[in-house]
Amino acid sequence: MTQLDNYGQQTKGMLGWIERTGNKLPDPVFLFFGLILILVVISVLASLLGLSAQHPTQVDANGNPVMIHAASLLSAANIRRFLVEMPMTFTYFAPLGMVLVVMLGAGVAERSGLFATAMSAFVKKAPALLLTPAVAFMGMMGNLAADAAYVVLIPLAGVIFAAAGRHPIAGIAAAFAGVSGGFSANLLPGQLDALLLGLTQTAAQTIDPAFTVNIAGNWYFIAVMLVVFLPVIWYLTDKVIEPRLTPLTASSAGSTLGTVQVESTDGVVERRGMARAGYAALGVVALWVVLFVMPGTPLIEEEAAGGGRLQPFYQSLIAGFLILFLACGWAYGSATGSVKSHRDIVRMMSESMGDMAYYLVLAFAAAHFVAMFSWSNLGLILAVNGAGLIQSVELPMTALLLVIVLTTTLINLFIGSASAKWGLLAPVLVPMLMLLGVSPEMATATYRVGDGATNIITPLMPYFALILTFCQRWNKDFGIGSLVATMIPYSIWLLVSGMVMVVIWILFGLPLGPGVGTGYSVGG
Repeated sequence: MTQLDNYGQQTKGMLGWIERTGNKLPDPVFLFFGLILILVVISVLASLLGLSAQHPTQVDANGNPVMIHAASLLSAANIRRFLVEMPMTFTYFAPLGMVLVVMLGAGVAERSGLFATAMSAFVKKAPALLLTPAVAFMGMMGNLAADAAYVVLIPLAGVIFAAAGRHPIAGIAAAFAGVSGGFSANLLPGQLDALLLGLTQTAAQTIDPAFTVNIAGNWYFIAVMLVVFLPVIWYLTDKVIEPRLTPLTASSAGSTLGTVQVESTDGVVERRGMARAGYAALGVVALWVVLFVMPGTPLIEEEAAGGGRLQPFYQSLIAGFLILFLACGWAYGSATGSVKSHRDIVRMMSESMGDMAYYLVLAFAAAHFVAMFSWSNLGLILAVNGAGLIQSVELPMTALLLVIVLTTTLINLFIGSASAKWGLLAPVLVPMLMLLGVSPEMATATYRVGDGATNIITPLMPYFALILTFCQRWNKDFGIGSLVATMIPYSIWLLVSGMVMVVIWILFGLPLGPGVGTGYSVGG
């Protein structure tokens, strides 16, 4: 059977249906444009039908709840608003500034070689017994490096496993499970937190216009997620996946088998660069400590009460990660020669903004969808009525959140972009859960569990074809079905583990991050 025939066989059945259906979906940018047109039609119908709801927090001069009525997006006021405020709608989109600021620093750290060297060094130095957890750990931590984890760590894991006498595809699977299945798991907040929590803030302001989030709002949750996911990936790789992989033979060998070796280098320059980056990191941390504890510190709101006193510190973390990545990348590059002058830093920052070109287009479409959804009042009406419906049927909160997780995993099979999915779901889910007593940050954490689990089993994930290519370098007969079958155990158990976490967090009311809990009180 030829490779093409083999591919045709693999695209039959449920997998084939998912692939064919997903391929028919438009690009997420045009998906948002299409949804805007649908939203316009729905807003007109809702306005004609007189749909309304009582605002959960606002009252009129007589103390009566303010009635919120559905507004047509084709009204003169909303058409004028759309055309006149278009630049503001785009530039005031909360995730835009957060992500671009973090990426200015992360771009330097990535292009200087710091991220790639750190991942490679960590994996290569791991003892044989700890090779699998080292790969999984670095995969989850590698999400701080954005796409670098996909293009550097995953193929490297195959090489390292082969050099250790193990099946290289098992190494690729473990790395893929960490990078993509554990997409939100990390010991540190990063650009993904800025992106998702920025969308959360915009949605939460439907209920509370003064609501703000900080980039550390899910910090404890994602750190525990890494701790929980690590043994899951370790056990599945060593006890389930690798024993079932077909041994490589001369007839099935791809172009890599027997030719790829671990790079032999003394690594003196890289070690010097890593040392300098470490000193730079300590310097940035020390600076933030000084700014936090010094008399008259700018990072403490002295007049505020309770957790509000720390709000400036939380909000400063966006700038903190910019400076951290920039300083470490510059320090590493100056030692290794990848940064010879300040002009190289400017070039790297410019190139990182170039990589964000697609995101800017997506953000333009998403910003207008989110804004117009707010103008129509449909989000608030759906949230109020949805919360009332849930309360009337007395659906347990844990059950509701698990339904949200499963819904997210299903949508993720067709729409791979985390921001695109949350841009669609947040305007309804966040306000609705706030009315039910669930904090916006807990809503975001719940979404993140579902977002990562099915990344690794859908051919529509942008890097799926690349991972398949990495596998075929070792085994030319390894097809789409082989990759999906290999990753399904990871997908199931990462999903189950994440759902257990959600239940535990809700039942015990554990903190999600510094000063952030699972509960929310409307008007509190």
